[in-house]
Amino acid sequence: MTTMEAISAAVNLGREGDVVSARRDLLTVWQEIGAAGDPFHRCTLAHYLADLYDDPAESLVWDVRALDAADALTDERAQQHDASLQVAGFYPSLYLNLADNFRRLGAFRAAAEHIGHAEQHTSALPDGPYGDTIRTAIREVSQAITDRDTTRRASAP
Repeated sequence: MTTMEAISAAVNLGREGDVVSARRDLLTVWQEIGAAGDPFHRCTLAHYLADLYDDPAESLVWDVRALDAADALTDERAQQHDASLQVAGFYPSLYLNLADNFRRLGAFRAAAEHIGHAEQHTSALPDGPYGDTIRTAIREVSQAITDRDTTRRASAP
């Protein structure tokens, strides 16, 4: 099984409700690829693993790793996996997740900074359901930051 197949299989476990197994499997893959491994694998794995934690502090650790990996990722490498991928399209979601976790932790200044970055990158989002979902979530998190609301959003992964 390739690294991306292992990541995809674990993500599917999480989507099916087996969060414990999904987290365990992704952590195993993380140990194999390491903190200096392929940035596409690190970004993908960390992005999905962050969603498997209820605690925003634990999620934040993985969201920071996903952003760091994206900063080291090239379009050429991402397109080896899927020809339509552009790294710029990753940033709205990555910054959104950071903002949402900072907000849930009550760090509203940091949350506002990161939601601002997410908003600045929305032009890279595709039209259609995925882009619409991220744009809606950015608006929701922005409003929650304004309201100083630390509760988990119902639409959060």
